[in-house]
Amino acid sequence: MTQSPAVRPSGPPGPVRIGERAARTLVAELARRNDPKAALLVGAAPGAAVLAAAIDALLPGDTLTVVPAATTDAATLREHVTAQGRWVADRVRVVDSLAEADAAELVIAAEPFTGTDEETRDAVDGLTKYLTDGAVLSVAAPVFRTDGAAAELDRHGVLHGVRTDLVLRNSPPVRVHHLRFTPASAASADQLAPAYRPSSVPLTRGMHIDSNGVAAAGIALGLAAVARVVRPKSKLWLVPALAAVPVAAFFRDPQRDVPEDPSAVVAAADGQVLSVQRLHDERFGDGEWLRIAVFLSVLDVHVNRAPVAGKVVDYFVADGGFVNAMKPDAEHNVAAYTVLDTAHGTVVVAQRTGLIARRIVQRAPVGALLARGERFGLIRFGSRTDVYLPADAAAPLVGPGDKVVGGSSVIARWS
Repeated sequence: MTQSPAVRPSGPPGPVRIGERAARTLVAELARRNDPKAALLVGAAPGAAVLAAAIDALLPGDTLTVVPAATTDAATLREHVTAQGRWVADRVRVVDSLAEADAAELVIAAEPFTGTDEETRDAVDGLTKYLTDGAVLSVAAPVFRTDGAAAELDRHGVLHGVRTDLVLRNSPPVRVHHLRFTPASAASADQLAPAYRPSSVPLTRGMHIDSNGVAAAGIALGLAAVARVVRPKSKLWLVPALAAVPVAAFFRDPQRDVPEDPSAVVAAADGQVLSVQRLHDERFGDGEWLRIAVFLSVLDVHVNRAPVAGKVVDYFVADGGFVNAMKPDAEHNVAAYTVLDTAHGTVVVAQRTGLIARRIVQRAPVGALLARGERFGLIRFGSRTDVYLPADAAAPLVGPGDKVVGGSSVIARWS
């Protein structure tokens, strides 16, 4: 049996296990596509979390080709697949080697890359020939490595930007890289569901905390522990300890039901509508724009979501001040602009800083596809989010003073 170049581990002893959370992250691009598609899973074994996650993500029109890991054989893997029932057996094909597989729209390496720079480069090159145009390769690499695998994959990630997800709840922690080597069409974003993001830590089924909030709360608790050790008789440690909860709450990331209406434009953030106006902005084109500005108080959810499905074609930051986001002068605050190519034309989302907000997080690289309502960033502590739509193609459905919910409230409709 010919083993895939993607599954030749090297480096320090000790296996790198892909657990359920990391497996779900690896197959995220398979799970979020609603159109019929062909996927290729390389290095799978019976009972492995990645194989189970890939099978669970299949839709009726999908097909999955599976290449066995070096530790198993095709016959054993076929028996395992057959035991899953007729529905699975009809959609999953097990081949003896990678050479027998066809090109696919999604290729997933079931075993992590643990080699050197050169070995990782060879492994990636060995799998790229099985990618169709615009296809995605999903691979994992341990976080705490010094022999190059993660660094080599990070360099690959700048090609046509999908993303990299950090999965801390794995043994050991891994980074999952979703790589695209040829550009995807903007129209394909319409077939996507919002991506699964392991950086959003679940508290309950409907409420998550963004990883920024976990880090901030951890820092606060760390300061409390240090203060308790340094001054054991003082109550000073209570200040950072009690602050940890509201700080984490600021970064809350609730699940949202995104409207299925294809003509709907949803709010990019929670908050109050400040203005709805038509204007010209030469940075985005010669036409007239419909801009809907929303103010986020410190009590609002600050996770930003894509108002429409589209492809990120540009991203830039404009320098400026830090005045109160509710004031007209906030027009000239520091702002990050994410430009989307969509089926209805160009759409722009501006993440503006405010009096307190000084940090903008944007996680969608140029080339990435965003589903409507998908998380793509956040602004820390009070701010403003503007959505620019082609004025001749969209009609506003909200007005100044209206409260909107990011990812759920319909703020405009395509005409």
